[in-house]
Amino acid sequence: MTVLLWGLPDEPPVHLVAAELRARDADVVLVDSRAAARDTIDLRLDPGADAGGVLRTRDRTVELAGVTGVYARPVEPELFPGLEPADLDHARRFCDALTAFTELTGSSGQCRVANRLLAMGSNVSKPYQAQLITRHGFGTPSTLVSSDPAEVLAFAGDHGPLVYKSISGVRSIVTAFDPAADAERLARLRWCPVQFQEHLDGPDVRVHVVGGRVFATEITTTAVDYRYASRAGATATLRAHDLDPDVADRCVRLAAALQLPFAGIDLKLVPDGRVVCFEVNPSPGFTYFEHGTGQPIAAALAAWLTGS
Repeated sequence: MTVLLWGLPDEPPVHLVAAELRARDADVVLVDSRAAARDTIDLRLDPGADAGGVLRTRDRTVELAGVTGVYARPVEPELFPGLEPADLDHARRFCDALTAFTELTGSSGQCRVANRLLAMGSNVSKPYQAQLITRHGFGTPSTLVSSDPAEVLAFAGDHGPLVYKSISGVRSIVTAFDPAADAERLARLRWCPVQFQEHLDGPDVRVHVVGGRVFATEITTTAVDYRYASRAGATATLRAHDLDPDVADRCVRLAAALQLPFAGIDLKLVPDGRVVCFEVNPSPGFTYFEHGTGQPIAAALAAWLTGS
């Protein structure tokens, strides 16, 4: 079993999955995003066959036809400073070729990919993904995407307390909207539409779906965004959550519909009984939840990648 890990080898998710794969005696090939200007790939596309070719890193030469699994968390070469134009061009072409391999391989079922970058695209637009989420039995928060200050104030009048966040897949800090304190800043909306949503009470639950397995974590905090609780002078407590079987099944079906073998689904358990879904993260930084609960998410992903 040969598994490619594409990203930053020292990043916790990649590092932890690599350790779990090695514990299963898998042949782990680390493709470091920082080395894209140096590594090479000769990609072969034959009609009616899986993608093949040869990948060369600093210390490995790998026949792509023998790769049985890929865990993809790549970093764009444009994000690494100091690359000369020629190096950046090589890095971009390398990434494009490796992306093509991850998209096209596995048509015969011999290579598992978590996740294909095309499938990750649903998260690039939160409003678009929300439409897909509602098809699988989940509610979504009342939402307004607007560049009109008057429209935002009217929405706040209709829905009460609001939060705002990024529309795109770029991480942002979920922040409470204060109509009085934020009044002067609302004019900035003219330059960049923002997503406003009703603020919902109840515990947050992050659900990691790995193939058909489900790991749910309940987060208790007074912060608006539990990921940044310390910045707000608060704490976040994580514990394993016994998810309702019907909700767990819906999570598995939602991830499958989005073609995401590995997904992080953000839920809110509203006191009135609703289960509201905020988004589906196609490349979840799961180690925060694994370390906080002891749930074997990395082991489950390694098992899925190796078909064991």
